[in-house]
Amino acid sequence: MDIKNLQDVPAFTTKDGSEIRELLAHRNSTIRNQSLAEARLPVGGSTQEHYHPRAEEIYYITHGQGRIQIEEEFRDVKCGDAIAISPGLKHKLWNTGQETLRLLCCCAPAYEHEDTVITEK
Repeated sequence: MDIKNLQDVPAFTTKDGSEIRELLAHRNSTIRNQSLAEARLPVGGSTQEHYHPRAEEIYYITHGQGRIQIEEEFRDVKCGDAIAISPGLKHKLWNTGQETLRLLCCCAPAYEHEDTVITEK
């Protein structure tokens, strides 16, 4: 049985510049085809625009508010919102609120630096 607590998982920085804590993935559990992580963006922070050739993602906002861009569309997002990001779609997330933006990121297949293509200079 694999159970991970967010407080016990070390943080690392992804290729797009966000800080994540990978809760479950092939690196630390029996999970093989997806990953679940918590990402955090500080007030005023953002990810770099990027896309994933293989992975589809679901972002679920748990704290704060922000603005997301997927391709040419922009939307405001807040706690409780779930965002679908299909493979190959450029996306970027900004923290527009007054607290750390926190979200769960589900990736299938699991997140890999090699599957992240930065499109922003």
